[in-house]
Amino acid sequence: MNPNLRILVSNDDGIDAPGIFALVTALRSVGHVDVVAPMTQQSAVGHALTVALPLRAIRRERQGLPFGWGVSGTPADCIKLGTQHLLDAQPDLVVSGINHGRNTAVSLIYSGTVSAATEAAVLGIPSIAISLDDVSDEADFSAAALVAQWITPIVAERGLPRGVLLNVNVPRLPASEIRGIRVAPQGESYWNDIYERRLDPMGRPYYWLSGEHVLVGPKESDDGLLSDGYVTLTPVHYRLTEEPMLATMRGWGIESENGLLGSLSATGPAQANR
Repeated sequence: MNPNLRILVSNDDGIDAPGIFALVTALRSVGHVDVVAPMTQQSAVGHALTVALPLRAIRRERQGLPFGWGVSGTPADCIKLGTQHLLDAQPDLVVSGINHGRNTAVSLIYSGTVSAATEAAVLGIPSIAISLDDVSDEADFSAAALVAQWITPIVAERGLPRGVLLNVNVPRLPASEIRGIRVAPQGESYWNDIYERRLDPMGRPYYWLSGEHVLVGPKESDDGLLSDGYVTLTPVHYRLTEEPMLATMRGWGIESENGLLGSLSATGPAQANR
């Protein structure tokens, strides 16, 4: 245990979730742990920030002992507020999780767990998001906690490039049955969303989101390897620019030094929009 290593833990399932308790318990053998997490369930809020309501921060206990700060906001709020106001010292590392369910492929866009780690990366703090591929009420977080305990000091020692977070997914298996650990790219799987129309007791319609996860290759992606029983490690950057498309678009001949109105008046709307 390195008492000089300061770890900030957050999540999106809420400060009372079993996953964050398992994570904090495991990381207390690695370094000094602070907790700043949402008061309530914040799954799939993405990188949302609270801008129209006041944020409240309340000290919380677990099993009769001080546990951390509960915040009435989103995971990204927690990282911002924690680093600016709630902590006695800046963290060396942020670890977000353990999420109740996988965060792979397109789910990285929606995940509050990943967004807490992303916000840390934006602030220049190395960060890890860790998720367990199990959404059941009986989920066993012990294997994922062991993975977090193993990978956290490695990232603390080796670091990550500025703006990069490490996204970790752990299969729904006992630790002894996990096939191994693989570095993997983000996959192409997606959610086939269905909004089911229902009626409330007053006969007024409302809609309930459901659907299924559609597993798409490649087999060596985070989704494919996770489904095959591997822990997956995926470095992720929040920069979303599609670099190859920059050159393609410059070849369209639509750039101008005369401003938009000058360009349109010279070529005409039809030519400018081709």
